[in-house]
Amino acid sequence: MKYLKHNVDALDKEKMMHSYTMVEGGEFADKIETISYEIKMEASPVGGCKGLNVSKYHPKPGALINEEEIKAGKEKATAVFKAAEAYLLANLEGYA
Repeated sequence: MKYLKHNVDALDKEKMMHSYTMVEGGEFADKIETISYEIKMEASPVGGCKGLNVSKYHPKPGALINEEEIKAGKEKATAVFKAAEAYLLANLEGYA
């Protein structure tokens, strides 16, 4: 993958929600028109929070995307999220 281009669609600090759309690049560039993402964090009753990430794939006309490709994409996205989480947890002083 050489590059990705995203547009931020919404950012709601109060609702802890962020939505954005991949509009260019990525490993599915030949098959995907766009991929829209919505990430929402919710407070957990036992402390901390839980996250919900919804991805919607919008293929180009006639393009087919198989489940293995989607699964691989989700695994990569999860790895990025986990890396960001680990960094923030290790550096809490700068974000409190």
